[in-house]
Amino acid sequence: MKRIKLGVNIDHVATVRNARGDNYPDPLRAALLAQKSGADSITIHLREDRRHIIDKDLELIKSRLRIPLNLEIAATKEMLDIALKNIPDFICIVPEKREEITTEGGLNLNYKKNFLKKMILKLKENGSRVSLFIEPNLKDVEMAHYLNADCIELHTGRFCNLVNNKRNFKKELVKIKRSVILGNKIGLEVHAGHGLNYKTAKMLSKIDLIKEFNIGHFLIGESIFIGLPNCIKNFKKVLR
Repeated sequence: MKRIKLGVNIDHVATVRNARGDNYPDPLRAALLAQKSGADSITIHLREDRRHIIDKDLELIKSRLRIPLNLEIAATKEMLDIALKNIPDFICIVPEKREEITTEGGLNLNYKKNFLKKMILKLKENGSRVSLFIEPNLKDVEMAHYLNADCIELHTGRFCNLVNNKRNFKKELVKIKRSVILGNKIGLEVHAGHGLNYKTAKMLSKIDLIKEFNIGHFLIGESIFIGLPNCIKNFKKVLR
């Protein structure tokens, strides 16, 4: 039986904390509880505007966590310097716009392509595994390989929206499957994330060769009602 890893994104614990400008709920506490409850890694996105996770969260979580930390960052000099200083186990380079509510799509790999390639090289030489958050299309998969990434994380937001709104998702599912097949064929580890809930995670877990799912917003929201350990346990069952 294949084992799919579960990465737990705790950004929105920090969102709740920052809503009142207080020091609770504590993202470090959430990270340690997720670790204890069976998460395979913890994901945090240090955005340029620091709207949820802040630099101190990164430092504290990195110092206390015993499972891998996956740091999501934009392709900027500031974020490169922070990643090189903190040396998280995993790094996922993501697109970022100040006005967006959440990440709206995959990276444009042709934008600042030379900087991106140098950034990936520096991060890998510094000891981090590097992933690129991309749309599920073959050209982007091939470009991620050219840029020398270790992994790709396929943006599943469109698929999830189609499923949740009871619209035809078959074409998007085919794109994801083809991207997974090509990624594995050319030596990229394939992950998936964005917008996932129990139903959509279960559907995508049936695709062979997706090694890791990163789940955050739904998981943290569901945890309000059933608790973080129970929610992680449910997702681990779904992904079996």
